[in-house]
Amino acid sequence: MTAPRYQSARGRFGARLVEAMAARGPLCVGIDPHPALLQQWGLGDDLDGLERFALTAVDALAGEIAVVKPQSAFFERYGSAGIAVLERTVARTRDAGALVLLDVKRGDIGSTMTAYAQAYLADGAPLAADAITVSPYLGVGALEPAFTQAVHAGRGVFVLARTSNPEGARMQRGGPAQYVVDALGERNAGGIPLGDLGAVVGATVAPGELDLDALNGPVLAPGVGMQGATVDALPRIFGSALRHVLPAASRDVLRHGPDPAGMRAAALRVRDAAAALIGP
Repeated sequence: MTAPRYQSARGRFGARLVEAMAARGPLCVGIDPHPALLQQWGLGDDLDGLERFALTAVDALAGEIAVVKPQSAFFERYGSAGIAVLERTVARTRDAGALVLLDVKRGDIGSTMTAYAQAYLADGAPLAADAITVSPYLGVGALEPAFTQAVHAGRGVFVLARTSNPEGARMQRGGPAQYVVDALGERNAGGIPLGDLGAVVGATVAPGELDLDALNGPVLAPGVGMQGATVDALPRIFGSALRHVLPAASRDVLRHGPDPAGMRAAALRVRDAAAALIGP
């Protein structure tokens, strides 16, 4: 099945992502207000600590980095007030010029998936992001409402394929992960310069484990830094698909906080190293 092609007022996500990576380099930095990081920053595990952490990170990074990825779970744990902080984090990131990839990993069927899509991808939604992460456990076809909503609104979707956590290997390796990639490739066919639907493939996977040549979409590659992956290994892992890879780092950058200059310098080191390998 091919996703509908619609030119929104803001333009297609795939094209906007390519432009952002060309202008700001290939890096996505996560904003993960983990309790241990809050403590490390000298902040309380409360709403004030959450907001200070998130907005400090945004102010340090969103003016320089192509994509910023807030992890919704760390905001949700505070309830509705935490979601309000997430809304402000998304808005402030966008105002600084970075694309917002909201890490929500939603996945369901029918009207429920449609509701998730409207919550995160519809114009005017308080939590509308440039792109979101989704889980295909119920089948890639079950995610169609998110794909349709994203493409019509000029937004994107990243689907978990082969994740960076060790527990995922047994379930994902081989057929299931390749099925996700191939299904996305069918929907991305003809997208120029890149389709709007991406795959999440950890920078920790074995070289050649997946054939990404037909994806014609972005590859979000988490795991750089604390999970053991290195930027130097990206060409060996992703091969000819390297030009579409968006490495993702989080705690390796955030651990330098609350000093904005320290976080920014850490992010730029990773970004520049990735740019030297991936190129424009």
